[in-house]
Amino acid sequence: MRLALDEAYKAYSTYEVPVGAVIVNNGKIIGAGYNQRETLKDPTAHAEIIAIRKASQSLGGWRLLDSTMYVTLEPCPMCAGAIINSRISRLVIGAMDPKRGCCGSVMNLLNNSHFNHKVEITYGVLEEESSKLIKDFFKKLREEK
Repeated sequence: MRLALDEAYKAYSTYEVPVGAVIVNNGKIIGAGYNQRETLKDPTAHAEIIAIRKASQSLGGWRLLDSTMYVTLEPCPMCAGAIINSRISRLVIGAMDPKRGCCGSVMNLLNNSHFNHKVEITYGVLEEESSKLIKDFFKKLREEK
């Protein structure tokens, strides 16, 4: 999770919403990413999506079985869907997102009985630091306006 926070700080430094994600397989980092929606002018450039793309390239396939994703903020519906579709086995979340989170807050897509893949979820890892980073970012934005 510490490495996911490092990714989130990269986003913060480029005026992106500070979310970072890291994917690990067999003890090795196979993908990492941070939000780049503004930078890339791409609504799908979330930290999780970027990390999944890199991990898929690293493994040479789209199935990320036996992989764990560490992410600083609870994934949105798009990212939760990508986690299911990529077959990530485990998700470790820093802070929850009560407005858009789809891994337990607004809903939980990852453990929906209608999908053929379930994801083990761990909540609250480095939650305070993850939450503070997001809050500080939006506070800074409000102050600059």
